[in-house]
Amino acid sequence: MPKISLALLSIPFASYLLGSIPFGVLLTWLFGGGDVRKSGSGNIGATNVVRVAGPLPGILTLLFDVAKGAAAVWLAGRVSNESATWMMIAALAVLLGHCFPVWLKFRGGKGVATAAGAFLVLCPPALIGSLILFLLVVFFWRYVSLASISAAASMPLLIYFLWAPHHAPPPLVTFGALAAAAIIVYKHDGNIQRLVQGEEPKFSFGKKRDAA
Repeated sequence: MPKISLALLSIPFASYLLGSIPFGVLLTWLFGGGDVRKSGSGNIGATNVVRVAGPLPGILTLLFDVAKGAAAVWLAGRVSNESATWMMIAALAVLLGHCFPVWLKFRGGKGVATAAGAFLVLCPPALIGSLILFLLVVFFWRYVSLASISAAASMPLLIYFLWAPHHAPPPLVTFGALAAAAIIVYKHDGNIQRLVQGEEPKFSFGKKRDAA
């Protein structure tokens, strides 16, 4: 059995710690919005940051959350000589860090932006496909949460067919994409309940925004 280097073993731990940086909490506080977890929907993601602290910190939160997902996978690729398996491990670890950060008693965000950054590096065509689906759902139904769930659920299938011409992804990538989708759907449990009950607020370009 080939030996696994210390650098490779550090990938999941470093990725988790990178993912656990709560940019939404930090930026809301820096912009004078207080604790974002105690306002709006209580989520630390960009949508709630916009609601609590304004557009600029919300946009910055989105960019940083995407960036940390992309950085984790990119760095794993450099360390592992572009191993898809280790890059997928990094993607899952950074997503777990965002959704269950040790600094916030494992109560984090919903992982959509961080997963988008990770899959942007891992399989750009699949991310583009899921983004198109996200925009279509928002346009026709105006539910950001439903769009996020739909995009996440579509990712495993998109990766399988768009990984490379005439080549399926490695098994761990397929199962990792399924696990990532399951984590994101799980984190949207409250939104799913409100959608079923007809109580989920719709996206609006006005002052009221979705609680995703």
